[in-house]
Amino acid sequence: LDVAAGRDAGARLLGLAERPTAVFCANDLLALGVLQAMYAAGVGVPDDLAIVGYDDIEFAAAAAVPLTSVRQPAVTMGAMAAELLLEETELEGTDRPHPHRRVVLQPELVVRRSSLAAR
Repeated sequence: LDVAAGRDAGARLLGLAERPTAVFCANDLLALGVLQAMYAAGVGVPDDLAIVGYDDIEFAAAAAVPLTSVRQPAVTMGAMAAELLLEETELEGTDRPHPHRRVVLQPELVVRRSSLAAR
């Protein structure tokens, strides 16, 4: 799931008889590759195609058309993971049950130019 794969996916989108008006990519590298393919083909982003990525990597904001992206709460995620691991190590070697928790963290949509004006 890298920029080259995004360019390939973008080329496939360009070959469709009926193109989508928006694309949500599994990560920002794919989205940047789709953006490159659209730029090379003269497709307007966001006028003809809105693009959204996931991860909000540093390059997302610096792209020729700044990329809208979903940002994970990485610091909170790391802190929660460490807390869960510490709890597990405290229970290791005891007869106490190991509780299982479901943790849901709220991502943030960072809206930039790549998704502002799709038709």
